[in-house]
Amino acid sequence: MRNMTLVLAALALACTGGMAQAAGGNVKITPLGSHDGEFCALDRAMIFEDPDGTRILYDAGRTVRGPDDPRLGTIDAVLVSHAHGDHLGDVIQPEANAGECGKPDFSVKVTPNSNSVNIAVAKKAKIVIGSEFGSFFANKMKVTGGDPKQVVLVRFGANASVGGVRMTTVPAVHSNGIAPAFLDGEISKGLAENGLTAYAGPPTGYVLRFSNGLVAYLSGDTGITAEQDVVVRRHYKANLAVMNIGDVFTTGPIEAAYVINDLVKPKSVIASHANEAATKDGKLLPNTKTAKFVKATKVPVYVPLSGKTMEFNGKAKCVAGC
Repeated sequence: MRNMTLVLAALALACTGGMAQAAGGNVKITPLGSHDGEFCALDRAMIFEDPDGTRILYDAGRTVRGPDDPRLGTIDAVLVSHAHGDHLGDVIQPEANAGECGKPDFSVKVTPNSNSVNIAVAKKAKIVIGSEFGSFFANKMKVTGGDPKQVVLVRFGANASVGGVRMTTVPAVHSNGIAPAFLDGEISKGLAENGLTAYAGPPTGYVLRFSNGLVAYLSGDTGITAEQDVVVRRHYKANLAVMNIGDVFTTGPIEAAYVINDLVKPKSVIASHANEAATKDGKLLPNTKTAKFVKATKVPVYVPLSGKTMEFNGKAKCVAGC
């Protein structure tokens, strides 16, 4: 009887250890930019891989070369922060490293379906979105050969799960017009002739909670907003941020540093959406917006070099590829 008790105790300890191990591990983050090993002007896309293997593509934009891009692998969910072409994906590169870092060659047209929809259909992935995107994406999925049920609408304050990743949308201060190129019929022609876009509700950011405890804030395109303090920091307690810094069209580098230092207050931040050739031979260039952001930010800043995977533990410490 005593031996049986010891066996049961050992099994319980093994199971507990297994559960602890499953809850640990690192989140892998891989930027998918236009030029290998660099951080370039139109780089937006990143893949987040949970320790359980769930893989999430964030803002495929123009630098993911369609669903056949060998860098993609399995994709379980596609996130789209807003409808602008550099995030939804209106054109893509014909091949790796086409054009220059500061001005990539995006000569392959993928409208009206969009790069994001084409990837979701081919990968049989969910599209997780907020705002007024639900019916828009459901229709796109249907006409492209996908299933409208792949579209997962997550309003502000709601949550959805894909694999071990819990996610929600959060407010972003930007615009969200769908360009005529993404539309069909007379409405597309009429909007184009009048220089207008179709309103798709407010843009969003995302907060992702991974199975190892990492909580990542993906800013989308945003200016400074009180929700970065009240919602992202106080409620969701994000400890990693992916922050847009490009100025003119989004938050500038000094404003982005304020968001990180005083509002979100994460443990680490990955720069994004710089709208410049920020690196050469993988090294950060001085006198760039990215360099200005790095200098002004009080927590570790990681520059997303295309194809280089970074790994973060649950406390948002970069432990590999840093």
